[in-house]
Amino acid sequence: MQAHNIHHLPVVDDAGKLVGLLTITNLLAATDSVLRADEDRIHASDIRIEEVMITGLATIDRQANLRQAALFLEKHRIGCLPVVAGGELKGIITDTDFVAVAINLLEQLEVTEPFDDDEPLDDDDPLDLNPVDLDPQDEQYA
Repeated sequence: MQAHNIHHLPVVDDAGKLVGLLTITNLLAATDSVLRADEDRIHASDIRIEEVMITGLATIDRQANLRQAALFLEKHRIGCLPVVAGGELKGIITDTDFVAVAINLLEQLEVTEPFDDDEPLDDDDPLDLNPVDLDPQDEQYA
């Protein structure tokens, strides 16, 4: 999971029905510390998925809209929502997906309302990183 930057894995039965969710957090919590002697350590390969997966999941129907999904993730402070239709897993939407949406929206906003570099910034503007006008001819800055 770490090698491929995957944080959530839906678990389905043979019929494709969602039965649980394995998260990197659950997996790491179930394994032992590397500080323990190797022969006494619990390794990920010794842990059955059904022992550490989350069950009783919140899901979202594939007909729901992005706003509903985002509000649910934020309200319940969870990192993902499996997307289902008739109990069958169709996909997963994650908080990272919404970061991508936010970036896209910010880029669109920049196109429609570009920042004017010549516009003077207010004294209290947090974007004004150099509030002091430096004179390059001044000897103390040479």
